[in-house]
Amino acid sequence: MTCVSRTEHFSAAHRLNNSLLSAEENRQIFGKCNHPNGHGHNYILETIVRGPVDARTGMVANISDLKHWIQAAVLDVVDHRNLDADIEYFRVHPSTTENLAVFIWIRLARIMPPGILYQIIISETAKNKVIYSGEGLTDSDYDECVV
Repeated sequence: MTCVSRTEHFSAAHRLNNSLLSAEENRQIFGKCNHPNGHGHNYILETIVRGPVDARTGMVANISDLKHWIQAAVLDVVDHRNLDADIEYFRVHPSTTENLAVFIWIRLARIMPPGILYQIIISETAKNKVIYSGEGLTDSDYDECVV
């Protein structure tokens, strides 16, 4: 099996806040990231696909297809957006990078050939990354993932 990776960048704003918690609990848990006006990040998204090298094409996946899938499923939805205000999924799920990874995974898995998506890595800052491989998702997770 061979892995192929594509890296893209996007900018988005958000506020770490959970409506099920009190204002004080949100401040204690999320600190400055709970600022009422939110804040933004220049995210780096690495999408990794995995599979056998096709004997005819010499590729696991066509990079042009991978670029299109990421653009359509992710960048067109999150780039230069306020995650909390513009994407319904984040009205129910706090817009942590962990939840963003789940959201992106589901969006990509819906449009890519089955089984090819292997891992995504989202860097929120130079020091903070989330690595996700789609474990533990249920049908209801896919149903909840709406823009």
